[in-house]
Amino acid sequence: MPPITINQELLDQFEQGLDPRYPRNGTVPARVLGYGEMSTTLEIGTGNEINLAYKRIPMFRTDLEVDTYEALYRKYIQILNERVGIHMVTNDITCVVDDKRHRIVVYIIQEKLVANSICHKAISHLTPEEIARLVRAILVETAKVFDFNQQNRGKLELGIDGQVSNWAIANFDPNATGLPEKIELDYFDTSSPFVTVDGTEQMDPELFLRSAPSFLVWILRLLFLKDVMTRYYDFRKVSIDLVANFYKEQRPELVPGLVDTVNEFFSPQINIGGFKPLTVEEIKSYYRQDAWIWRLYLTFRKVDRSLHRSFGKYYPYILPDRIKR
Repeated sequence: MPPITINQELLDQFEQGLDPRYPRNGTVPARVLGYGEMSTTLEIGTGNEINLAYKRIPMFRTDLEVDTYEALYRKYIQILNERVGIHMVTNDITCVVDDKRHRIVVYIIQEKLVANSICHKAISHLTPEEIARLVRAILVETAKVFDFNQQNRGKLELGIDGQVSNWAIANFDPNATGLPEKIELDYFDTSSPFVTVDGTEQMDPELFLRSAPSFLVWILRLLFLKDVMTRYYDFRKVSIDLVANFYKEQRPELVPGLVDTVNEFFSPQINIGGFKPLTVEEIKSYYRQDAWIWRLYLTFRKVDRSLHRSFGKYYPYILPDRIKR
């Protein structure tokens, strides 16, 4: 795909006419493609722009914050692509300055993928054997990051969220009943550019707290922020999250087999005591806790949105009605 052409005027118009509670009803048509903890992915407009996916990240307050984030984002993409060897979905980044609301909204713009090529959609029509092949392919790609980290330990390391919903099958064939013989993957979850230089995290951890209700910030900072900032540098934790994601995707029957798939992948390290095997109970426990936290968190964010509205304040985040878990 050629470089992305950004329609800055469209984004300015969209942001000025947006009611985050009802994004479909703005002056510029929009459709929600997906929700994240800090962002929302949208289809915006009616022309060629609908071939793009716009990830809206509205928590920035100053030009310096945006410039720092954008530089880190581009660095993360470059290292993943050129030095680690992970193929990325075509992407670019821009921002919209909202002077009226004293806020800067960053947009990460990517080519919009065929829905069934995205791995969490593909698993709905694949056999368990094919899904195991797909998970192994994801592990192979994810391992490139941790091999890179091992080679550059203490100097330059990357974090990655390797769950199934963050990958797409690059050589997807809509007419085929199964996967290609050699699976080629694209990675597209790039909005959290975890980069550690000389042992120091370059991503500002406070950005993760901007979307949180003010009455929860202190407890999130105390109890959860460190885990959020470090879990994606640990291959075992990333693998747990990958398998647990199948509960969220309503495929719990696959979890035991995928635990075996992950343990088989790590068997050389397991044999020398370098990797503790995953268990189904561990995955269940992890998922229950994670799902409970995010359900509660969404509830509190909706309370925060209502409080903003009661006090006549603008609430910039687009929230889902509910998250199926």
